[in-house]
Amino acid sequence: MPNVLIIDDNPSIATALDVLLSLHDIATQHADSPQAGLAMLGEGGVDLVIQDMNFAADTTSGEEGQALFRSLRERHPDMPVILLTAWTHLDTAVQLVKAGAADYVAKPWNDERLVTTVKNLLELGQANRALRARLQRERRGRRELEAQHDLRGMVWRDAATERVLEVACQVARADVPVLITGPNGAGKERIAQIIQANSQVKDGPYVTLNCGALPSELIEAELFGAEAGAYTGATKARAGKFEAADGGTLFLDEIGNLPPAGQVKLLRVLETGRFQRLGSNEERQVRVRVLSATNANLRAMIKSGAFREDLLYRLNVIELELPPLARRPDDILPLAEHFLQEGAVPAKRLDASAQSALLRHAWPGNVRELKNIMQRAALLAKGEAITAPDLGLPPGAAPDGEPEPDKSAIEEALARHRGVVAQAASDLGMSRQALYRRMERHGIARAGG
Repeated sequence: MPNVLIIDDNPSIATALDVLLSLHDIATQHADSPQAGLAMLGEGGVDLVIQDMNFAADTTSGEEGQALFRSLRERHPDMPVILLTAWTHLDTAVQLVKAGAADYVAKPWNDERLVTTVKNLLELGQANRALRARLQRERRGRRELEAQHDLRGMVWRDAATERVLEVACQVARADVPVLITGPNGAGKERIAQIIQANSQVKDGPYVTLNCGALPSELIEAELFGAEAGAYTGATKARAGKFEAADGGTLFLDEIGNLPPAGQVKLLRVLETGRFQRLGSNEERQVRVRVLSATNANLRAMIKSGAFREDLLYRLNVIELELPPLARRPDDILPLAEHFLQEGAVPAKRLDASAQSALLRHAWPGNVRELKNIMQRAALLAKGEAITAPDLGLPPGAAPDGEPEPDKSAIEEALARHRGVVAQAASDLGMSRQALYRRMERHGIARAGG
């Protein structure tokens, strides 16, 4: 059962609140002075505080309530606090709300409104605690990954990305092929680099080939090498990527573009480690860890006859799917800040409107698009702060014209500001009313007021 601490020197106020809240299965404790209230808070077990603004006889300034609130906030920064105030103290209460109080209730209060406020704050507090616990676990997971593995400077915060990294690091030391799938620009090559950097052949060569960047008639020569005269223009013998990667790793990007003849030879190398250069009958032996990546649907290509099924089984002993950036929303702002620091001299910062615009954008070009946008904004923005117009993104507002951050962005803003909606709304570049609408839309508990 949730527990509310009432700090008020008037016993009748405490009794009335106790009776009201007990009807809704909310327990109360009562302290008749600021000192007693702070002592009871120090014992723990309190979920919410309702505090008066005056305690000494004939005192109406509200200074005691302000001092109590500041002491409470200093000692218990995450504790939601409702202020009980007379009409003469509304300005003071509003100032304290701006300083972090959850809400204020004027005497005499409306029972229904007060109960709704208390319930919503209790629910929000529970959600915030769960969110903070999740964020702590994620931060701990990031620290452990960074401490135990070489992540090649990877920037991320989203749980979906972390899951991919965990698996990538787990399979890195196994000498098996890995297929990395995901859309163009999502960061598949960085995942391949991380696998190589944590593999048993990390000190060997790391060789890459983009199978989509070469004419199909040249891909085999690039992979396996060619003897002089093997094809038009081959004036001298040359080694291929497999020979260059011997004892290390070969990363084949856009593997879906490999022509049928090349697929047959690649399958044989994966099975035996042996191949022949074009124009040669001499077999060569190599030991190469093969990583590959594609944005294509290889299973659909198998059905159409464009890709060999047995080759797919060889390539995807382990398959890692890297989601598009739009499905990793918590990565957007850390990546944007990272790219901004890379491209801005002196460094610039994102204001709230720019952050909101970045979170609203669909990112069809994924991380590559984000990097380009941030580099351009760093060069073209005139001020120290980059604003939404500086990004040059297409309009992405909600139907009512307000920014529409996602659920996790709202929850994190509320957690940063201890549930104070006005402060969270300012952080997100929204009006308070718009944030309330978004909270209702995402099913986030709403505090009264």
